[in-house]
Amino acid sequence: MLNNHLYCIIMAGGVGSRFWPISRLDKPKQFLDFTTDGTSFLRMAYDRMKAIIPDDNILVVSLSRYEEQVREQLPELKEENLLLEPYNRNTAPCITYATYKLLKRDPDAVMVVTPADHIIKDSAEFNETISNAMAYAAGSDTLISIGVMPSRPDPNFGYIQMAGPYEEGKPVKVKTFTEKPDKELAQVFISTGEFLWNTGIFVWKASTIKRELERYVPEITRLWEGWSTFLDSAEEKSFLERIYPDMPRNSIDYAVMEKTENAWVYPAKFNWADIGNWDSLYEYMAHHDSEGNSMNLVNKGLVKECRDNIVYSVNPGKLIALRGLENFIVIDTDDVLMICPRNEEKLKDTLSTLAMSSFEEYR
Repeated sequence: MLNNHLYCIIMAGGVGSRFWPISRLDKPKQFLDFTTDGTSFLRMAYDRMKAIIPDDNILVVSLSRYEEQVREQLPELKEENLLLEPYNRNTAPCITYATYKLLKRDPDAVMVVTPADHIIKDSAEFNETISNAMAYAAGSDTLISIGVMPSRPDPNFGYIQMAGPYEEGKPVKVKTFTEKPDKELAQVFISTGEFLWNTGIFVWKASTIKRELERYVPEITRLWEGWSTFLDSAEEKSFLERIYPDMPRNSIDYAVMEKTENAWVYPAKFNWADIGNWDSLYEYMAHHDSEGNSMNLVNKGLVKECRDNIVYSVNPGKLIALRGLENFIVIDTDDVLMICPRNEEKLKDTLSTLAMSSFEEYR
């Protein structure tokens, strides 16, 4: 298989609402730098894939409102490789759009689909995993999820159960998918040795996922009638604006992966994190002190009698002084100061209140 048939789709259209007030509607988390070196999640995802996929074959799917930010962060991205949805309708419509675009370009396309907001270490292991999975998918009609060997019973991730033992370097048939079990069930999963973390990274032939989408979610694909005429034409934007108001919201997991008979999983061993909630960000942030406080500005914190807090500030010149806090999130931005317990329900309640019209300017 020649490399010119290998493609990558980076999904970068999410709004990242769970990371408010750092992540906002006008600049969601994929465009932010949570590190100390100025590299956003989107930039890291693009650079990661360049080691496997030719630059000309890396496509980014985002929203029209984020076009300028994508171009600013990825100036080398070809104009035709930026796909802009009018609205966010979750991953199934996003992947449908990318699939039809690729099929116009290359009927033999083999694609890896990845979110923009992952942290992946062990780049050599990652590269080998994706390369092997793409080679396998090119010669079959399998839909491959990349599953990572779990290191702990984490309730923040989805789990994939393997249907049997696996051989090194080969995918195995999927038995079940489970979305974010509680910690006790996750522990049971880990103890069986049959379960992997679901990374949300997929590998398949464009022709295969097209067939499965049209089989399992015709309510989405019917709206794309005429795609071969309108895509890559002057009418593409108006075509998208016409069909997207009626586009159902659906994830690729629910739309296809949990229904298809062709779901396989490739067991991987690279170090992976999905930065999807505050706990995962806590693990990822650059500095943890001896009391478990995670801070992005190491030299600007006066922290006493505090434990297991997340402290993040966008103001490098501001001193953050804390005393007596335990398991809190302290976020300081230019227009919002949030101090909230590290409790999922309380965070959700705060975000639901934010939906009130009186807080619109802060979303």
